[in-house]
Amino acid sequence: MMYNVHTPRVLIVGGGLVGLCAALFLRQHDVEVTLVERRATTSPQPKARRINLRTMELFRQLGIADQVFGAARDLANHQAMAAGPTLAEAERLPVMFPGGMPDWDAITPAGACLCAQDLLEPVLWEIAEARGADIRFGVELMDFREHHGPGDIAHASDSPSAPRDDGPGIRAIVRTAGGAMDTLDADYLIAADGANSPIRERLGITRGGRGTLGSAVNVYFRAELGELVRGREFNLCQIENDRAPGAFASVDGTRRWIFTSGVGVDRPVRDWPEALRIAIGVPDIDIEVLSVLPWEPGMFIADAFRSGRVFLAGDAAHVMPPFAAAGANTGIEDAHNLAWKLAHVLQGRADPALLDTYHAERHPVGWFIADQSSIRTLNLRTMTRESTDGTPLADPIAMILGNRYPTGAFVTDGSPHTMTRLDTSGQPGTRIPHTFLAPGRSTLDLIGTGYTLLIGPEGGAWQRAADQTGTASHRIDESYCTTAGLTTSGALLVRPDQIVAWRAPELPADPAQALRTALELVNHAPVRHRQPS
Repeated sequence: MMYNVHTPRVLIVGGGLVGLCAALFLRQHDVEVTLVERRATTSPQPKARRINLRTMELFRQLGIADQVFGAARDLANHQAMAAGPTLAEAERLPVMFPGGMPDWDAITPAGACLCAQDLLEPVLWEIAEARGADIRFGVELMDFREHHGPGDIAHASDSPSAPRDDGPGIRAIVRTAGGAMDTLDADYLIAADGANSPIRERLGITRGGRGTLGSAVNVYFRAELGELVRGREFNLCQIENDRAPGAFASVDGTRRWIFTSGVGVDRPVRDWPEALRIAIGVPDIDIEVLSVLPWEPGMFIADAFRSGRVFLAGDAAHVMPPFAAAGANTGIEDAHNLAWKLAHVLQGRADPALLDTYHAERHPVGWFIADQSSIRTLNLRTMTRESTDGTPLADPIAMILGNRYPTGAFVTDGSPHTMTRLDTSGQPGTRIPHTFLAPGRSTLDLIGTGYTLLIGPEGGAWQRAADQTGTASHRIDESYCTTAGLTTSGALLVRPDQIVAWRAPELPADPAQALRTALELVNHAPVRHRQPS
């Protein structure tokens, strides 16, 4: 057995979108990280394609949005939905948002994109390695154990291990591509190992939710369809006929496509080209079937997102149907939420109790988004207006940008909130309101890797309070104060993940003490907090 000579502070298991993003977020905070993935390379399947507005905001914060848009360039003009009896006859559907088309510049500095997972993962891998992450594909986690200090080095397998002498943590046994066994020590472990997570199973964490919601099949194929859809480019195209119903998804807009259907799940691979020709509406087109993957849409939410020093993220924590294109995006937000908390604890800037807020915040949001994904109909014509069981639908933009944590690492102030429309008006537990400060520069761009205090134009005393507590600060104008629920002497304390931690509507008698109290509450306790006096 070999032994690692460099101890990672955080070990990530799983090299998909969520695991790679977790590595990037941790490196943003200068946390040492090692990622292991049993596959030899990134996913060969397109899988997730929709990179939503919030995820692009996070990529913007990382400074990698341009690289992501570069990987997404083939589908830059394929945002529309379409429907018809065949692909050849389909027409684009009108854009449907409750309340009409949003003013995008007023709500976000970012733009969503379509980027197939097999194109995006290599980009994230390259950037993560360039930024200092230790990425190891072809390395499989075999065993792990949490230990509590020097001398507590036993683990479940019988393989020998080198003693660890630097306090509590995780000992992992991994197998390299060549079959050699290695041991890795880490302070914490992030399980981004997928829907069937062996780590979650090993920990005995149960799951709730609506369960299995039916059956479907994805057919990944090549065919020259670029000319056929020219002028009618689409993200998804619903096929409305009895012989081959389903939906096409663009992978590159020209040659690579996915057809999804709830009919013909057991159809042999050899019969799919003919079914695809019926759906396409061109009887003599050449088709190469690359893979046929039956699957079961469902909602399965882990009952605990944390077990000791192990944290579940992505599909390991929450499986949801793809009907709202939210699965990978929600998992990336998990990693973003967790990374700064791990960093602050590891760097001695926060009490370890802060880590309890990961489950407190992400579990209810994961459940809500998964449930909303589960009740959306498959019909592209009605999916933004009707649910399968009458459950009210949240506004789709609110689901992406407007979630509010019910409890966690913030000081609640009892302010109201709704999901029937985007409602980010400075409430603690929500993403800060966006506005452009100058061309190309948003209020979100003010937020760094520590806490940030946004100060009203008449709140000069807040500047001294920020300096005394080592908190970054920026002045905001009267208009933004109104948006964020502040008077011109108020202030907004923002976490590194762009979530409001505390709101002081006006200047208190002792702003330095009020800020210190707020920071203490946010950093040290995993429970709902009331406004400090």
